[in-house]
Amino acid sequence: MTVRFSLRRLLALVRKEGAQILRDPSTFLIAFVLPMILLFLFGYAVSLDSSRTRIGVVLQDSSAPALRLAQAYQTSRYFEVSMARTIQPMREKMVSGDLRAIIVIPPDFGEGVKQGRAPSIQIIADGSQPNTANFAAAYGEGVRAQWAAAEGLERNPGASEPPVGLSSRFWYNPELKSRYFLVPGSIANVMTMIGTLLTALVVAREWERGTMEAMMATPISMAEFIASKVIPYYLLALASMALCTVIGVFVFGVPFRGSVFALFVVGSAFLMPALGLGLFISSATKNQFVASQIALLSAFLPTFLLSGFIYEISSMPWPIQALTYLVPARYLIPSLQSVFLAGDQWALLLPNIGIMLGFGMVFFLLSFRVTRRSLD
Repeated sequence: MTVRFSLRRLLALVRKEGAQILRDPSTFLIAFVLPMILLFLFGYAVSLDSSRTRIGVVLQDSSAPALRLAQAYQTSRYFEVSMARTIQPMREKMVSGDLRAIIVIPPDFGEGVKQGRAPSIQIIADGSQPNTANFAAAYGEGVRAQWAAAEGLERNPGASEPPVGLSSRFWYNPELKSRYFLVPGSIANVMTMIGTLLTALVVAREWERGTMEAMMATPISMAEFIASKVIPYYLLALASMALCTVIGVFVFGVPFRGSVFALFVVGSAFLMPALGLGLFISSATKNQFVASQIALLSAFLPTFLLSGFIYEISSMPWPIQALTYLVPARYLIPSLQSVFLAGDQWALLLPNIGIMLGFGMVFFLLSFRVTRRSLD
């Protein structure tokens, strides 16, 4: 017998699901406490900024220009400098990991300055950490170039001025703070965790507690049953997203240049595949432990590793890049970063929203079929 959809029954089921959420403290722990922990970890503990890199400056020349260059390194906000007259103690510190680079100012440095040129310096970097080594080498040379410009020196005095000047400018994140894209990315991880992990437990919990038989005995339609499981966690995920946004803006100082409406639309679009996947896993497994493990492997880890949150997708091997197109968070993270840092860029947002809604439709169709089959 076909049961017609009833809004009254749906509201009753939603109230019943809401009462279960209120009686389960672990739900609020996952929905609000754990997201704040993740947010503070990514906001404070995790940083991709290579600031205050520990370096050693070997000053083999006592001339005034050499001392001024050494002082330029000491006053740079990018370095934490240790001074020495010979390279041997600095070499030992680099081997032990106390230093990441060594700047050697040679003995003939002052003589070269007297001749009107900027003599070369030696930069030795620890290649065991390539990113830090590249940073130390680039900024070490940058400090030297700024010092040479301030001293009025040229590497080749007879060379003419270049016909084209280069002026670098960074849009949306001028200070290149990693926190500005880590915090929006962590919101994506929070929404994945709430949308998929919590929803992956709802149907399995009904089977384990033996209440599914009572649900099957009631005259409810499958659409009412699925909607009653999704709506409370949709509202819970939106509340958690709002809390994380407030913390990100007012605690971490991340700019919010978009609109609340755009944030709501992007978040709602992503919750469709997240909730659909969680419901599909829960209906297919009927076991909370198995469902939670599958949810972590199929949703949380791909969001963390394959969405561009930490690792740049363009730097991945092409088979992995192709795999990332199947991760819904790949389309959420650039959308969140755009809303936070650039504003309501609908030309970017709308295609991503459409793809996420497409994923959601597929997962909900799968969960509808699996749940109906299990209830028959």
